[in-house]
Amino acid sequence: MKKNIVKITAIAFVAILASCKGEPKNQTTAEEAVVTEEVAEVAGVTYTADAANSTIDWIGTKPTGTHTGTVNISEGEFVMGEEGITGGSFVIDMNSITVTDLEAGDGKEDLEAHLKGSVEGKEDHFFNVAEFPTASFEVTGMSNEGEKSMMEGNLTIRGISKNISFPVSVVNNGDMIEVTSETFAIDRTQWNVNYGSKSVFDNLGDKFINDNIELTIKVAAKKG
Repeated sequence: MKKNIVKITAIAFVAILASCKGEPKNQTTAEEAVVTEEVAEVAGVTYTADAANSTIDWIGTKPTGTHTGTVNISEGEFVMGEEGITGGSFVIDMNSITVTDLEAGDGKEDLEAHLKGSVEGKEDHFFNVAEFPTASFEVTGMSNEGEKSMMEGNLTIRGISKNISFPVSVVNNGDMIEVTSETFAIDRTQWNVNYGSKSVFDNLGDKFINDNIELTIKVAAKKG
């Protein structure tokens, strides 16, 4: 028996440089946002994530544009039982946030720095990687919704944990498994990533960033 401690990071993620005007309307505190489930002890075979072949793609939008990018999974594992995944773990390196829709010298570096919080005075706009260098995901279970398999777990970003679920497909190739999610969305404001959110700030006009970040997770893991 082994306690399944899974760290997935995720995530990720959105950015469009916009100015935030007005006062916050409903700033969510960390204490209010924590909604988690217990992580059960599980038995099974451990598959260790291949970091070179595991990643998270993200999409962030606002009324006039879209940005895309990736963030790296630095380590993790799945536990496989007789009926499939029973646990797992992933750590995502928030310092690896990359913007893929812009070229170097065309705003790419500025946007990446803004997302990471490495710009003086803007450290807390998005992910503040100096204070929160990783995010985590603890698998709490699997369920079925119609013909879809749903992975459930506690996602922690900026020290705030929320239980989420998303559809996944699992391909078992013997010594290797590949776990791929469908594209799904999370509301960034649930983790106090509030910059440019019209649900938090007034008087933004069309200078806002949508609250939802779209994510697609791809993990390859090897037995042992």
